[in-house]
Amino acid sequence: MLNDATLYAVFPAKDAERLKQFFWDKLGLEPVEERMGMPFYEIGGSKFFIYESMFAGTNEATVASFAVTDLRPVVDELKSKGVVFEHYDMPDTTLDGDIHIMETDGIEMKSVWFKDTEGNILNINQSDE
Repeated sequence: MLNDATLYAVFPAKDAERLKQFFWDKLGLEPVEERMGMPFYEIGGSKFFIYESMFAGTNEATVASFAVTDLRPVVDELKSKGVVFEHYDMPDTTLDGDIHIMETDGIEMKSVWFKDTEGNILNINQSDE
């Protein structure tokens, strides 16, 4: 039924303009269009938009994940732009600077997490799969 639908991720923001600026300044993301005053983005075939909500930042789980082929240069660039990474104590995980390294069934995954201006948790990962 929904296999042919377009899926949009949504980023809640108490201040949509502030989050839009964060996406531009820190992540280099620019809206492809605006609808009803909301900025819409498209990256790698995925789509998302920002909407204002008084509940922004109340989720304690990851809201979006970006997959990259080489994590370290991405982390270095984001750090140079002032992004602060979260550190989590997770089983079977080692921390190399800000990068969490996990291995399961012979597959290694490297991940980082950070919060945007609204408290939403974002993830970037690299897998050898």
